[in-house]
Order: sequence, then structure tokens, then C-alpha cells
Amino acid sequence: MVSLKKTAVIGAGSWGTALAKHAADIGHDVLLWARREDQVRAMNDTHVNAQYLPGITLPPNLRATSSLEEALSDAELVLSVVPSHTKREVWMEGKKYLKSGVPVMSASKGIELSTLHLMSDVLHEVLGDQPLAFLAGPSFAKEVAVHAPTAVVLASKDTDLARRLQKEISSDWLRTYVSDDVVGLELGGALKNVIAIACGIADGLGFGHNTRAAIITRGLAEITRMAIKMGGDPLTMAGLGGMGDLVLTCTGDLSRNRRVGIGLGQGKKLSEILTEMGQVAEGVRTAQSAHDLANREGIEMPIARQMYCILYEDKAPRTSVLDLMRRDLKHEKN
Repeated sequence: MVSLKKTAVIGAGSWGTALAKHAADIGHDVLLWARREDQVRAMNDTHVNAQYLPGITLPPNLRATSSLEEALSDAELVLSVVPSHTKREVWMEGKKYLKSGVPVMSASKGIELSTLHLMSDVLHEVLGDQPLAFLAGPSFAKEVAVHAPTAVVLASKDTDLARRLQKEISSDWLRTYVSDDVVGLELGGALKNVIAIACGIADGLGFGHNTRAAIITRGLAEITRMAIKMGGDPLTMAGLGGMGDLVLTCTGDLSRNRRVGIGLGQGKKLSEILTEMGQVAEGVRTAQSAHDLANREGIEMPIARQMYCILYEDKAPRTSVLDLMRRDLKHEKN
């Protein structure tokens, strides 16, 4: 059990709620910020986030608020778990209430579409010299919430900060490793969602394990090429934030991005799938930013390219499969 700490969690989706519950379960005094007042009232009244983490009882030392000022003004640790496309907007407001020197740990995965910036870039731009760290790794929200043993990675350019936060958030069910490869960890966390949609499409089309293994392996090759080009460590891609997170998201039944792909493979429209889910699937937006980033950096990402075509150009999934299989033959290392 760690010492009591006032912790703010910004973002009350499934992952934000699970992390807030985790912090409360290990002894933190937690304020969980949600944008919608009706969601806040329901969580405080019922101690359940029925929309995003149903069936999970939230502890009494976790309270919800719709006020960023209330959440942040006395916080000693902040977890930022808002979706990537709202990160800048939320923190342009939130920075007014954040005390200098309070660590901000980002657990959102994505690439800002308008700028092609990683979440680390966005937070550095908005928050300046505030201590920053970035959490990733194979971690379904529901499983963390019920204390299933889980291993994650916390990356920061400040090694001392990373090691201090490692001790603050680790527990008997959440083991945290540290890294200094912020870029590699963020790209692994963002781009794996696009590959997970591809795996879901293959499942929806009725293909087998051969297809899934090929997509995961060649998807990892695409992510690694981009990580190296942008200054990441290729060894990160062999770890929890690379292969670990990729395998989980591409194979797990709790993966929202895989569920999007399954629906597309079954012939459903994207709008229909997202309405049925009622939650954000980061890979949908990331498919567009990955496509643009690959073009900007001159990196070959054929699977990500086909996901963009399916999601944004209404290309038939079976046609994309054939186009991938008919590409010029080459050495595996290319």
C-alpha cells in the first residue's frame, strides 16, 4: 500500500475509470473528471460507471467531478486519459488549475490529426516544463479493474520521475516497468490500434490463425519502421509497449478496435459499428493520422494504408486483402 496521495484522473472512459479505481484501491484519494454532469452524478450516486465500466464497483475514496478546477487545483499526481483528439482542448483549459511541478502521467494513445503530433508533443506544447510521463502496455481496462495481474511500461525522459511514479502506481496486480523511449512507446501504443482493426477485419471475413499471425507480425514491422524513423528504440517494439500491446489488442475479445474490424469484415458500416459500441475506438482516427504520417516520413506501411482506404475511401475489405497479398515479393527484412 502506497501513502495517501491526492490524485486527479482526467477522462472517465473505460481506461480512465479503471486507472482511477486502481489508484483508489492502492490508497490514493481520487477525483475522476468527466465532461458530462449526468455521468458524474450517476457515478457518485451509484459508485459505478455504467456506460464505460459496467459491473465494477468504485471505492468510496474515488469521487467524480465535472470541474477541472476542482479536480486539478489540489492534485499531487495527475493521470491524463482523455481521447487523443480532445487532449489539447482539455489541457488548454486544465493548465490554468494545475500547480507547477505536479507530475502528469498520460495514458491516452493516439496521434493528433491536425498536427501529426504524439501526445507527448501536445502536452509539452500546452504544459511547458511540467513533469511528464507516458503509460502504455497490454492492459484491458476491465481486467485491471478486477485486479488481473498486468504488466505495463512507464516512459519519461526524466528517469528519476519515471522511477518515482513506478513506485507510486505499482501494486500486487499492476507491475510497472520504466523506459526512456517515449517516442517508441507512444507510437507502439497508437499504431497497434490500426493493426488491430486489420486483425478484426480478417476475423470478420472468416479467415484463420495464419492470417492473424501474418497481420500481427507484418504490422509490427510497419510500426517498428516508423518508430526508428522518428527516433524510437527498435527494442521497445519487442517489449510490452510494442509486441505485448499489439498482441493483446489484435486478439482480445475486449479490444474495441478489433470489434470495429470484425464489424467491417462482416459488411457493417462504420457509423453503425460505432453507434452500437457507444465508445471511442482510437484506431479509427489513428488510421488517418498514420496514413498522413507515413506519407510525411516516407515510410512504407501497407497494412495501415489499406485500413485508411477501408475506413475513409469505402474500399471493400476483400479487395484490400488481395492488394496486400499481390504486392511485389521482397525480403522479409524490408
